[in-house]
Amino acid sequence: MAKKLFPDAKSALEGVLKNDMLIASGGFGLCGLPERLLDAVRDSGVTGLTFVSNNAGIDNEGIGKLLRTKQVKKMISSYVGENKEFERQYLAGELEVEFCPQGTLAERMRAGGAGIPGFYTKTGVGTLVAENKEVKVFGGEEYILEHGIFADLSIIKAWKADESGNLVFRKTARNFNLPAATCGKICVVEVEEVVPIGSLDPDSIHLPGVYVQRMIVGAPYDKKIEFRTVREREPSL
Repeated sequence: MAKKLFPDAKSALEGVLKNDMLIASGGFGLCGLPERLLDAVRDSGVTGLTFVSNNAGIDNEGIGKLLRTKQVKKMISSYVGENKEFERQYLAGELEVEFCPQGTLAERMRAGGAGIPGFYTKTGVGTLVAENKEVKVFGGEEYILEHGIFADLSIIKAWKADESGNLVFRKTARNFNLPAATCGKICVVEVEEVVPIGSLDPDSIHLPGVYVQRMIVGAPYDKKIEFRTVREREPSL
């Protein structure tokens, strides 16, 4: 079995990155972001990237860091709020954006991972989402054709891994990481902890190691929060 654990993000991505590639990135908001790997992609200097991700992080966090350095030419996303640089580049015509309903985006990545080139869905029928897409009628109702996503590279974050790459995600950080992991030709994962083979309960493994080619330990992490909202303190009597 080839050794999958690398000392850092830079070495884990060595020989993998190139200009104009399609990268599937896990995470939802700031939850479950492959922070170390995104930093390494930025530091590599590759350009012309297309990112498939639920969102583009926020300014200076997540993919937002690569937007700042103008390394991203296109985003395929569901939600792009809270990122002023994204908004500026899009409105200025500097960034191409393909909006995709959230469930459809997850299924497009899952389909790619399963080797499925396309599927039909009712989501988006009769809206801008359906423009220039093939429409078929099933049972008297219209469905639009969506294409599976086949990425050059997947970068994701998990909680634990064993030495063979079997992964466990922690709670909501599971989000888009799992479908993103499966749709890439190469999957590189950062984890908080690596344990010996046999340490993980087989029934608790969320992603089998067959999908993982390389991994790093990225801990420790700061638990970032997009918006901190607190209740105003009631005046004491």
